[in-house]
Amino acid sequence: MSLTAYLASCVTDGGIVSPMAGFLSPELASRAQFGWTISVHIIFAALSIGLAPFIVYFTWKDVRTESAVYARLQSFWLKIFAVGFVMGTVTGIPMSFQFGTNFPGFSEVAGELIGGPLAFEAKMAFFLEAVFLGVLLFGRDRVSDLQYVASSVLVGVGAWLSGFWILVVNAWMQTPRGYEMISRNGMEVARLTDPVAAFFNPRMGWMYVHMVNAAVVSVALFVGGVAAYFVWKKRDATAWQLALKMAIAVLLVTAPLQAVHGDAYARHVEDTQPQKFAAMEGHYETGQADLHLIAIPTSPDSITDPRAENLFTVSIPGVASFLASGGDFGAEVTGLDAYEENPPVPLVFWSFRIMVGLGFLFIGLALWGGVRLYQDRLSESDRYLKSMMATTPLGFGALLTGWYVTEIGRQPWVIQDVLKTSEAASPTLSSAEATGTLVLFVVVYVGLILAALAVLKWLIEDELDRIDVHERPGDSGHGPIPEVGGDD
Repeated sequence: MSLTAYLASCVTDGGIVSPMAGFLSPELASRAQFGWTISVHIIFAALSIGLAPFIVYFTWKDVRTESAVYARLQSFWLKIFAVGFVMGTVTGIPMSFQFGTNFPGFSEVAGELIGGPLAFEAKMAFFLEAVFLGVLLFGRDRVSDLQYVASSVLVGVGAWLSGFWILVVNAWMQTPRGYEMISRNGMEVARLTDPVAAFFNPRMGWMYVHMVNAAVVSVALFVGGVAAYFVWKKRDATAWQLALKMAIAVLLVTAPLQAVHGDAYARHVEDTQPQKFAAMEGHYETGQADLHLIAIPTSPDSITDPRAENLFTVSIPGVASFLASGGDFGAEVTGLDAYEENPPVPLVFWSFRIMVGLGFLFIGLALWGGVRLYQDRLSESDRYLKSMMATTPLGFGALLTGWYVTEIGRQPWVIQDVLKTSEAASPTLSSAEATGTLVLFVVVYVGLILAALAVLKWLIEDELDRIDVHERPGDSGHGPIPEVGGDD
């Protein structure tokens, strides 16, 4: 089937395109809207989670040493944290409403399971973070040093606790436990029977560690990139040399940890969601699984047909079996041929590879920085500073692609083996309404992203003024290099 014929069949079969003026189907538009919303929200949520340890450390050092260096770093990153908190709140609130407007079937079936954690997130975590963030921003001269440092810790606890309760909900959707299906008002719904089993389901520990560490890696790259920019502009910027060193130290621990933990996490996915693992590896036929490093379609048919065989692949025999089993190159791995419906394999396959590829890039960058740090030549390397600047946003890119693997790889289920996405979507929402709100959300959220970037630009320009960097026409764009190494 050609790509044109495939799209035509989608129109006639009510697939991705509606017969009405080419609008997206309500289900797909709703999925795209929620996916876009959470993609933007998760960047700001991860910023809060990952930046929290830096805020605690800078606040503690500021109070303990009364050094202008730590005071400057604490003030700058606290403002960034506040921007992330506000944007995270604004972008996150609409998601809870989308459960009702776009996916009422999900709310009806799983309301008893997800209502509690979402309420805990708001009352236990959000308000804790909000109140003590206010103390950090406006209470330095109104509270004692101990109370001020404690406020930074409680802000961090609130951020990490917020992530915990949100991931309780998502982890339950991946591996639902602690419930039973009952009939209520003529509908099969999930009733909570064991809160401990539901909240601490098999996926929860894996997801929480991986997500929190990913957020810390992302923010360490962000902090390192911004610090590298300031050092590049002014080589003797003491505060930002310190920030860069701290970012590299954090990366040296968290980047390798993410790879080791991710390898074990993948085996857990194969045990609990073999269909997702098969999509991650592009494994179609049950049996020994090769590790496909790349898989490139050789015709348009392959783009839309997950079972197409006309792919150009570069593979390592048996390695996917080895990874799935933890040591057996000949282990049998369930293929996509065992299921009637499968997720869009190319999206899952390539998202997984982008995430893993970036992860190894971060490890290499951390090791490179560690060597320069050991040699005490970190600020001398133009090449390394530029590399750090270039990778500033890539941590969030890896985080997002990992999230896509988690969410898209679960399709066609919104609750694994319990409720399909098609059953959860609103039956009364029209194609025009769903597509229209999708466009609206895209426009509004792009505006929010641009606003956040504008604030970041303003804060960076203000810091350049503080460290007495004033660019003039004809400037090279960076400060003098004290000493040029052999790699520069």
